[in-house]
Amino acid sequence: MKLQRHGAIACLALTAVLGLSACGSDNEPTGTSASGSAAAVDCGKGTLNAQGSSAQKNAMSEWIKAYQQQCAGTTINYEPTGSGAGIQAFIAGTADFAGSDSALKPEEQPQADAKCAGGQALNLPMVIGPVAIVYNVGGVDNLQLTPATLAKIFAGTVTKWDDPAIKTDNPDAKLPSTAIQAVHRSDESGTTDNFTKYLSKTAESDWTFGNAKAWKAPGGVGAAKSDGVAAKVKSTEGTISYVEWSYAENGGLKKAKVKNGAGEFAELTAESAGKTIAGAKIEGQGNDLKMSIDYKTTEAGAYPIVLVTYEIVCSKGLAADKLPLVKGLLGHAASAEGQQDLVELGYAPLPDSVRAKVETAVKSLS
Repeated sequence: MKLQRHGAIACLALTAVLGLSACGSDNEPTGTSASGSAAAVDCGKGTLNAQGSSAQKNAMSEWIKAYQQQCAGTTINYEPTGSGAGIQAFIAGTADFAGSDSALKPEEQPQADAKCAGGQALNLPMVIGPVAIVYNVGGVDNLQLTPATLAKIFAGTVTKWDDPAIKTDNPDAKLPSTAIQAVHRSDESGTTDNFTKYLSKTAESDWTFGNAKAWKAPGGVGAAKSDGVAAKVKSTEGTISYVEWSYAENGGLKKAKVKNGAGEFAELTAESAGKTIAGAKIEGQGNDLKMSIDYKTTEAGAYPIVLVTYEIVCSKGLAADKLPLVKGLLGHAASAEGQQDLVELGYAPLPDSVRAKVETAVKSLS
C-alpha cells in the first residue's frame, strides 16, 4: 500500500478515534496547515545536535525538513543511534536533546537532571509508533499469534514454524517445518524495551527475561537499528521480528495479527492502534509527561503493541544559543500540523489532549 493513500485512510481513522482536527490533503506542502497557510514556527539560528531513537528517524527527518524550510540559517542534525545511545549522549552533554522509545529509567533520571542547571530532564511524548510483528514465511499469509506464542518464539522454546503452539493459533494455515529465526535488535533500543515490556505484562509465565533496552533472551539473531531489522526479515526466509509500523510499511513486510485482552486477533491499523493509545495514561508530574500503556487492553478491536517515543530535554539550563532552536523545532513537532504530517509516514498522531500538554511543556522550556 502506498503511504500517501495509507495516510489518508489512517488520518480518517485517527480523527474518529482520537478526536483530531481535520487532516491535510496528500498534496499539501510540508509545513502547511490544513487551510494551506504556513504553520507558525518560532525560528532560531545556529546548529542543533540530537540523537537517539531510530524509530522516530522518519518523523524527525520530516520535522527538520519543514522547520529548516521556514527558518533560514538553521542546521539541525539528528543521528538515529538508538534510544540507549541517545540518552547516554544527552547525559554526556554531546546531544542537545535525545530521542528515546522509553522514558528515562529511575537510575538514568538523576544523571540526566544533572545536565539541566536549575531544572530537570523532561520526558515529552512526541511520536506514537505501533510495533508490528513482521515475518517472512513462504506461503503463509494472515499469520495470527497470541502473546504466549510470541513469548515462546522469542524466548527460543518454539523453534519450528509448524510447532503446535503456532498451529493452534492458525488452525487453517499450511505451516512449514522451517526453523524459526527470531530477529532482535543488537543495539540498545527503546523498541526492545517496549516489546519486552509487552511480553512481560501479557505472557508472564512464558517470558522470564523482564524488559530492558538490551536484548536479554538467549538465541535468536541480532540486527542493528530498525532499518537493519526490517532488511534482515525481508531478505531471510523463516524470520520473525518486531519493528515500528513505518519500517514494516516501507519494507513491504507481512504483519501478524496479535491477540488482545478482548480475545480477538487484531490487525495493525491506525484505528486499532488508536484504541490502545486512547487508553494510555500520563504518569509523570507537571511537565514531565511519561505515559503508561495498557498492553492488556480489553477494548474491542485494539491492537495492543504500541510504543511512545519521547524527546528527552532540559526544562531549564539550555544554552542561550540552543534554546530558540529546541523550542522552535519541538514546538513545530508538537503542533497539530506537525503531528498530522506523521500519518503518511506510518505513525499515529498524539491524541489532542496529550498534544496540548506537550505544547505547553515545550513553551515552558528556558
